[in-house]
Amino acid sequence: MPENISFIGSGNVAWHLAPALDNAGFIVKEVFSRNHRHAAQLTERLYQAEVKATLDFSTSPSSVFIVAVHDDSIREIAKEIILPEKAMLVHTSGSVALDELQFAATPDIGVFYPLQTFSKTKKIDFHQIPVFIETSNTETEDVLLRLGKAISRYVKRITSEERKALHVAAVFASNFINHMLTLSELVMQKNSLNFEWLTPLINETITKALQMGPQAAQTGPAQRGDLVTLEKHMAFLQDDPRLAEIYQLISQHILDQYHES
Repeated sequence: MPENISFIGSGNVAWHLAPALDNAGFIVKEVFSRNHRHAAQLTERLYQAEVKATLDFSTSPSSVFIVAVHDDSIREIAKEIILPEKAMLVHTSGSVALDELQFAATPDIGVFYPLQTFSKTKKIDFHQIPVFIETSNTETEDVLLRLGKAISRYVKRITSEERKALHVAAVFASNFINHMLTLSELVMQKNSLNFEWLTPLINETITKALQMGPQAAQTGPAQRGDLVTLEKHMAFLQDDPRLAEIYQLISQHILDQYHES
């Protein structure tokens, strides 16, 4: 019999995860959020879910409670939530340890971490997203494995320390790359140039890094030790000290990696 599920949180992760589980045959019954309007918007994407007004789930029909909120709210939720008997409490964070849920009144705790960047306006295919789980016991593990395999082609057990390393690597691979693209766009805009001109380069950079490995795919003036070009770029950026500092720091890191004496 499929589990009934309740969500605490209605942000980007819940926006995609709740419908994915709903469509896989699990029943999302409730959504709680500090922002009731956002909770109502999420329930509209689900078959049977209703907005829950409080964290008192003592009479809830659900057996799995998924906490999909900001990292700094997870411990507070674990302390405040009132669960029915034999409930499982699970969070979806990449950086928060499993034992942050130990304050909840249940021994059945776990982590269900889908490794992806989520935005409400961008549709995703959950089957392509790896899911990493960690649990306090085999019963919870069995349930989370079943949930994970129902929506993803890749589900793996992982420890809190491994997940922390994975999350740090993900920040470099996603958030930092996106910020570099933002800085690139700002340079283009400041000089009245079209950012779309860089689209083929961006696509090729990502494709090549995935095919060859990022270290082998590295090119550019710092990789080849072209100090003349680096100095010209630093001079170009002299009117923006913060951007020049970022350029210098990253270029020096690349120089050190490829030209160690």
